[in-house]
Amino acid sequence: MSASTAFKEWQVVCDALASGRQSILLRKGGIHEGRAGFSFAHSDFFLFPTRFHALGGQVREGEVKVLPEWQAGDRIRITHHVQALWAVTLECWQTVQALEPFHIYSEQTVRDRFDWEGKGMASGSIHVALVRVRELATPWEFSYEAKYGGCRSWIELPQAPDHALTDARPVQDEASFGALRDSLEEGLRLGAEVP
Repeated sequence: MSASTAFKEWQVVCDALASGRQSILLRKGGIHEGRAGFSFAHSDFFLFPTRFHALGGQVREGEVKVLPEWQAGDRIRITHHVQALWAVTLECWQTVQALEPFHIYSEQTVRDRFDWEGKGMASGSIHVALVRVRELATPWEFSYEAKYGGCRSWIELPQAPDHALTDARPVQDEASFGALRDSLEEGLRLGAEVP
């Protein structure tokens, strides 16, 4: 396997994704996203847990451990891989609000992201992706490097072990995930925002 792309997300959200509690990602972007701004440019990626910016009030559930961001030499443990099945940009706040059952972010966190303007993104929009999460059979560990830091969503990790995705298992069974997907897509259709 070649160099591996990872999506940086708060540890508490990675935990929700790993448990099957959350199956969408909501993202506006960060200050280091580049001129074009954020997009779900990758459909397959590892989850990279971060502590950057995470505070307890930014999520409605889950345990936020207020810790310093990773430091060079810390051991990073990658446990999950994700496939994004689709991604859209939403521009209707009521539609975004209707996603509340599908994630753990606080309403204020989502509103702040929705209203933020910069790096190629207008105020009054947010990206959402439906993701299928798989747990690695064997966690992948490596040392943290400074290049993984900063307010950016996508990073390139070292070459993943050849066996990294072998025997990875979905965190939700087919029936549960299918029902969730249908419910989410129906809600978005009612908001007329799915292409």
